[in-house]
Amino acid sequence: MTSAPTKPVDVPPFQLQKLISQCNARCAQAMGSEIYVGTSNGELIRFALQADDPKALESYSIISRQSLPNDKPVDEIVLLPSIFRALVLSDHQIHFYTLPALDAVPHHVIKPIRHVVTFAVDQTHLRRRAPPPSVPVSSLEPVDVCVIKRSAIAMYSLRERLFYQKEIPLPEGATLARRSGQFLCIADRSKYSIVDLANASLTPLMPLSQAPEPSGFTGAPGICVTGDGEFLFLSWTGTSTLGVFINSSGDPVRGTLEWPAHPRNVVLDYPYVAALLPNRTVEIHSIETQGIVQVLPAPHDDAEPRVALVAALSGYLVPSTQKSEKMRKVPVGLLRG
Repeated sequence: MTSAPTKPVDVPPFQLQKLISQCNARCAQAMGSEIYVGTSNGELIRFALQADDPKALESYSIISRQSLPNDKPVDEIVLLPSIFRALVLSDHQIHFYTLPALDAVPHHVIKPIRHVVTFAVDQTHLRRRAPPPSVPVSSLEPVDVCVIKRSAIAMYSLRERLFYQKEIPLPEGATLARRSGQFLCIADRSKYSIVDLANASLTPLMPLSQAPEPSGFTGAPGICVTGDGEFLFLSWTGTSTLGVFINSSGDPVRGTLEWPAHPRNVVLDYPYVAALLPNRTVEIHSIETQGIVQVLPAPHDDAEPRVALVAALSGYLVPSTQKSEKMRKVPVGLLRG
């Protein structure tokens, strides 16, 4: 079950293309000409775009692989190019690695953070570009990280070392979190809330499910940052899912998105919001008009369902055979004088 574009654009903004063959992937992140994959058996695999045959299309190949200390599934990878670091969540621990080599940071420099439920890096810090490799990490601006534990939010600052800042009580805990500046949007087992980290205050927003029998809801919460102090979150109504935009005060902004089924997750690639639906199709909405502009079909050559969508904030390279096919002449109006 899916929707159809109400006002499809002339040139669709996205295309679906396989980059890597099956590698038991559980999560992934991409940056530039490299892709970092975490597997279900606790491996970290680094792929790079290479052209071994000048007559063939470039492709991603494995250049290194290593195992986490516990051999547990890798749940999440977050890249911090501005400080040459990667955060890897596995078995309720955050491990620290270097970029781009993906070497483990020695434990005597940074110990793994334990008892982690989930974590969130300030979105503005995630978008910072990588400095020249010659710049020492100690001179770079630190990155703020919120670690959600069972009943508290632990706040850290990361650069060449990890610095603990403070802890904010969170009695009901959280299963998902996204941060923009001093504001953290979280989901617990039943509702969404927004936390003002500077004032340690929490404002409840909306239930995960508005259905008459919310206890029967089995979908996952969804949150993404859509602007400075602005968030989008998902709420099931019983017949469809609404995407609600709110600002840092918890007030509704923009319009509302709607999906016929509850998405597995949503990501922002401005000016579009992409949602992965249970039938493995991806629906693309315009954040400006809230209209649906494209539907990417589920791939037919992949027996395993896609786990999630991931936004590569620093951009990455995609080898494509469709580039020349998509090029065409377009009239351009010119102004005299």
